[in-house]
Amino acid sequence: MNGDKKYILSLDLGSSAAGAVLFSRQGQVVKQLQKEYEKYYPQPGWIEVDPNEIWYTMLSVMEELIASAGIRASEIAGIGIANQRETTVIWDRATGEPVYNAIPWQDRRTSKLVDEFRYQGFSGLVQRKTGLILDAYFSASKISWILDHVHDARIRAEQGQLAFGTIDAWLIWKLTAGKTHVSDLTNASRTMLFNIHTLEWDQELLRLFNIPHQLLPAICSNSEVIAHTAPGILEASIPIAGVAGDQQAALFGQMCLEPGMVKNTYGSGCFALMNTGSKPIVSDHHLLTTIAWRIGNNVTYALEGSVFGGSSVFRWIRDGLGLIESTAEIEALAQTEPDNGGVLFVPSLSGLGTPHWDPYARGMIIGITRGTSSGHIARAALEGVALGIADALDAMEKDSGRAITELRVDGTSATYDFFMQMQTDILQYPVMRPRVMPASATGAAYLAGLATGFWTLQEIKDQYTIARVFSPTVPVDTRLREKWQKAIARVKNWDL
Repeated sequence: MNGDKKYILSLDLGSSAAGAVLFSRQGQVVKQLQKEYEKYYPQPGWIEVDPNEIWYTMLSVMEELIASAGIRASEIAGIGIANQRETTVIWDRATGEPVYNAIPWQDRRTSKLVDEFRYQGFSGLVQRKTGLILDAYFSASKISWILDHVHDARIRAEQGQLAFGTIDAWLIWKLTAGKTHVSDLTNASRTMLFNIHTLEWDQELLRLFNIPHQLLPAICSNSEVIAHTAPGILEASIPIAGVAGDQQAALFGQMCLEPGMVKNTYGSGCFALMNTGSKPIVSDHHLLTTIAWRIGNNVTYALEGSVFGGSSVFRWIRDGLGLIESTAEIEALAQTEPDNGGVLFVPSLSGLGTPHWDPYARGMIIGITRGTSSGHIARAALEGVALGIADALDAMEKDSGRAITELRVDGTSATYDFFMQMQTDILQYPVMRPRVMPASATGAAYLAGLATGFWTLQEIKDQYTIARVFSPTVPVDTRLREKWQKAIARVKNWDL
């Protein structure tokens, strides 16, 4: 490695913000910057984002980060990308312009379409080939919706004029000025069109969802030099060398390299992944089987629990109820009361994920009395997120046949000490928070650093350290878990 290469740049495009993190050779965060972008809600259950706004937000973050760090782009050895998964973008290959807004993973507009496939008996086929639950959460039905609702989109797609990508593919297309149309295995495995056994786009699933193959990107591994940034994007051409969906990137960033190791990311949603090694485990408890990463010729798989209600719930308490001015204030408000006062908050604002998979569930606050305070509601919201994660982890133990002995955590809400103590008390095993976060950006940086020779795997392992361990301080509250299950039963199929 040339001595002038001093940094790895990690791009972390989440569900609400575009972030960039600059890492030193010692694995330290040199500088990080993040900017939020707008979301649009044209109808109940619909969520959209302007793909160009995503790109320009990310571009400005990169430029400002490099300038504020006082470095030259030529000092960057490689770029890693971690991105929100499933979000669907379709654009014109000639102009690079999107034909419609990006449809994020939380959008539920295609639930009825997916219901039809489920009623026709395709659930087993989808799970067998993709490891996924047949659900509107994933990209396939979103692609179909755009092709069916945008004028001439299907015809243009069949003629090879359009390109589909999840956010990784969109960013790589823009970074290379339209030269490279590629997606990595982890993002591809979340489209509901990719066979996780053959590692190819599945023709039977493409026919089921009526999606032309020529719309799709080529497939790359997670740690390889995929392309270089185009002249004019930054002052130097930089290798794009690490790409993974944000949750898989976080699993790698948390150094969950051995089967049985588990992490949970507390973002807009909460996502728990368990490394299951070289063979996929088909879930009997409504978990997702997904590709964790491929490095060289070695593929690692994971089980995933997807809990849709995370910090998005705290933002709703901030923006919708006005009880707090920043999401971080949720902890202080919760601590104004010694308990939840009998209140339970089921945070299914975008339906229920693992292990229930009910797109028609809606959020609920139950147990309200004249004595209920805003502190009770805040505390119940924290408990609701933590209990949802506990359900997913319980299912993970059953599917894997492994007892979870520790949970590695990351994400903005993982910085809340009171919340993490609440989580460990519900789980009854240690919760461990790393020194360097966000783990998704760290994982993408590690993948890029390995591909470019910036780091060895042993150097990465040596850099990873735990900053704090939370251990249970009270016995398990079986009454709370029982009441939680009663509350879950009440929200199911609410909007059917």
